[in-house]
Amino acid sequence: MLELRAVRKHFAGPDGETIRAVDDVSLTVAGGELVAVYGPSGSGKSTLLYLAAGLTRPDAGSVHFEGRDLATLSRRAAAQHRRSGLGFVFQSSRLVPGLPAIDNAALKLMTEGVSRSEARRRVLPLLDRLGLGARADHRTVQLSRGERHRVALARALANDPRLVMADEPTGSLDSRSGTEVLTLLAEVCRERGIGVVLVTHDPAGASFADRVHRLRDGRLVPLPDRAAGAVVAPAR
Repeated sequence: MLELRAVRKHFAGPDGETIRAVDDVSLTVAGGELVAVYGPSGSGKSTLLYLAAGLTRPDAGSVHFEGRDLATLSRRAAAQHRRSGLGFVFQSSRLVPGLPAIDNAALKLMTEGVSRSEARRRVLPLLDRLGLGARADHRTVQLSRGERHRVALARALANDPRLVMADEPTGSLDSRSGTEVLTLLAEVCRERGIGVVLVTHDPAGASFADRVHRLRDGRLVPLPDRAAGAVVAPAR
């Protein structure tokens, strides 16, 4: 589904040095597969995610999504790709405070022209699946932090994306809420055949992945998969 081929993204540092945020990285993600990129803050994880989403173009190499090179897309086509093909989950839930959970979950559909009533109808089963059916009419301030992140997950999945980009989605959560959110993300995406790219600095978060790569000095270092009973150690 997603293939990064020898992708490179460098930046000029404040003292004129070259920051090799992403340096000749190759990575693939299949449908229904959760791939984690693990590393400390400032290691280039978010840059890699932006490249994979087509938000940033690489200095070298290529990013292919379902066989298409994202660099060949027009600005309009790239925007459409992100709206229809991708779902995004961030460290902050980014909900609209005055709206109930069901409308926050339906926002992405409504911005694409789906009527409010139809958008609500589509997302309610998803909220049920995420354990929020009884909280659908509660406003943001009435939800716990973990519940808000589940609403954000419902919003990301509302339009049936083929790929989800998760940028430190549990960074602001306690361990219990973080485990709940990642468990649901992994389960729902595998059920629907949705690929996931998860970037995280949390070893517990990386443990939910089918494959884990450590980002070190701008390069990915493969780690043993979860099936082998690997425990992700802190990056050094």
